[in-house]
Amino acid sequence: MPPAAATFPQPPLADLVATVLRPAETAMEPRDVLASAAAIGVDPLDYCCCRFGISEATVLERAASWAGLRFRTRVPQLAAPPPELQRPVALAGMRVLRAETAEGNRFFIAPLAAELVLLRQRIAERPGLAEEILIVPRAAIRTALTAACRDLLLDESRQRLTRRWPRSTAHLDLEPRVRRWLVAGLAAIIATTGVAPFVFREVLLPVTGLLLGTPAAIRLWAAAHEPLGRPARRLLSDPELPLYTVLIPLRNEAAMVPQLGRAMAAIDYPPEKLEVLFVVEEGSAETVAAVSRLRGALRFGLVVVPDARPRTKPKALNFALPLVRGEHVVVYDAEDIPHPRQLRLAASVFAENPEAECLQAELVVENGAENWLTALFAGEYAGLFGVLLPLLADLGLPMPLGGTSNHFRTVRLLQLGGWDSFNVTEDADLGVRLARRRRRCLTIDSETAEEAPLTIRAWTAQRTRWMKGWMQTFAVHNRRAGELLRDIGWRGFLFFELFVGGMITASLLHTVFLATLLVRLALGHGLTLDDPWNLSCIAVLAAGYGGALALVLAGLVRRREWRLLPYQLLLPLYWVLHSLAAAKAAWELLRRPYFWGKTEHGQTRLPRRIRPAGE
Repeated sequence: MPPAAATFPQPPLADLVATVLRPAETAMEPRDVLASAAAIGVDPLDYCCCRFGISEATVLERAASWAGLRFRTRVPQLAAPPPELQRPVALAGMRVLRAETAEGNRFFIAPLAAELVLLRQRIAERPGLAEEILIVPRAAIRTALTAACRDLLLDESRQRLTRRWPRSTAHLDLEPRVRRWLVAGLAAIIATTGVAPFVFREVLLPVTGLLLGTPAAIRLWAAAHEPLGRPARRLLSDPELPLYTVLIPLRNEAAMVPQLGRAMAAIDYPPEKLEVLFVVEEGSAETVAAVSRLRGALRFGLVVVPDARPRTKPKALNFALPLVRGEHVVVYDAEDIPHPRQLRLAASVFAENPEAECLQAELVVENGAENWLTALFAGEYAGLFGVLLPLLADLGLPMPLGGTSNHFRTVRLLQLGGWDSFNVTEDADLGVRLARRRRRCLTIDSETAEEAPLTIRAWTAQRTRWMKGWMQTFAVHNRRAGELLRDIGWRGFLFFELFVGGMITASLLHTVFLATLLVRLALGHGLTLDDPWNLSCIAVLAAGYGGALALVLAGLVRRREWRLLPYQLLLPLYWVLHSLAAAKAAWELLRRPYFWGKTEHGQTRLPRRIRPAGE
């Protein structure tokens, strides 16, 4: 009769797991833990960290003791970047560092379970090896690399795109002369429109009609269009899912970190395959401290960005990009609460659409009912992300991405050069670059809840930055229009010129047209329908407002936001606010082209809801 199973020694991996897990921490047998980890394709040590609520440091300290090695929480400061790092992108996969300590050179390793088994065997053969190796958390390797490669990463964050697009970046192609010409051109259009009723209205009317009529026609088309949709035929199971990285850039937003932590914890994705990197500006000490309090969980990490110009969101994202380990990467803002299944859906859509390089989720304003301004903002988002962008995706036209909830294939994003660190609407610019490389952008039917600005002052600061960024994008890509045409094709070129150009000029021209009609009325000209100019002005205004209103109403009706519909009658006032923001943006483009007008988050008085995982 064979002896009882308990008398046999456990296999090394099971023995390691038994050492890492205390009986009070789980009722699972080590072999069941190994089987569960293998079933979803993750390392057993990561599984122990994520499934049993044990910190990575605790797991690795116990594992190091089992292997006969010492554990440290940090890596000493490196004198210089490791010589094997020829490219910053290699940082993402590094788990071994050599550093000088008081005892001499030592290897610092963030090991996998199987590697620890091998190390234990080697130490049994060569006991002196235990003095040369120290075990550290993965975050300690990343922190040491970030510090040692600080200058390299900073240079890459500002120059990576320039090296790939030497003639199409805001850093090199937005010199003062170009900015002055752009602003002068806008001023000339506005001034000419204002005096046209009294001087040469017959000449100007077709031009302004084209600039205003084309965006209006596209909006009307979108309002009537039934999106093709990009549902996944089947959501990937846990074993099929790839490693996914979430980047969350923050600056002076410590108050938002707890909410972000809860929102990320609610995501329906295997935690062992989820990497959440909070990318925090160096000067934001309180935010760094708030993120540090979350870092006990394996999925959460911190990347501290040096305080250097330009102080923009895309520079921070570019700094962190070489540290991304995920096959896919998504960007979320400080106030974002994504649907728990968004990452699983995005990974599934990527798997089914190999031609897709970027997926844009729908941004939804959660506090639309707070006041009239948030209601108009919510209507604008409902029309843009729920109606217009799906049309552009279906037509394969350049898509002005949102600044958040856009998902990328990490390798492709690196090949593209990342974001333009000097463009203050890096999202719209990146959408154009994807189109220039003939790479497909799709929309996915998944929501991310956002927060609208509560006051005109906050709204104006945000909208000024957006308008300035659209001006930057329009100017940069038109510096060499022939190259743009060759890259993007006639259809994309015309769309870019008329639609993006219209986004810049539309609100200004509408306000001028409206003011012109009011002045003519004040001068006693009246609005006689036999006057072609009056008819034309009314037609242009009706088309512009009608297109915008139709888009907004289509978006709100689709979302069943009935209570926000009456507020949309204030759309003409909203466009006047757009005009003021556009004028301010033109001034900033001349004086402070790379200034990032920060949006204050967490100001809403309404409760924010985080859906439970799996809802």
